[in-house]
Amino acid sequence: MFWLAADVLRRGMLVQIHITTSDGVPIYQQVVNQIKFLIASGRLNSGDELPPIRVLAAQLLINPNTVARAYRELETAGIVEKRRTAGTYVSEQGSPLARRERVKILAERIDTLLAEAIHMGVSIDDVMKLVQQRHDAIQSARNEE
Repeated sequence: MFWLAADVLRRGMLVQIHITTSDGVPIYQQVVNQIKFLIASGRLNSGDELPPIRVLAAQLLINPNTVARAYRELETAGIVEKRRTAGTYVSEQGSPLARRERVKILAERIDTLLAEAIHMGVSIDDVMKLVQQRHDAIQSARNEE
């Protein structure tokens, strides 16, 4: 397995983009998916600048055309916008996508959880109780901070 990561500096905070050559997903699509996830999770916000194509390509050790293709896909979807000679930025239209993407990401994770529960013979009632317990524990930890 070949795995690479790029750290993207955003307002003093690092966000990472990871690619792998072993999962069968084209590299440009991995970049697209991860940027969508970063936007959906709030790690990238409207107006945030993405790394220049050549910089991200160098960090990920991939062809700049691959990053350019990913950015074009994101631009076509209205997720990012190019500003002449000023770079590529998360568009203002990213917020409706962010909600859809969050729901999509969570639905995929729930599907995985339910498939595993069925495989292990755990009832939906037990899964729901566990989810509630974990939620309560996380909320309690946040309140202590």
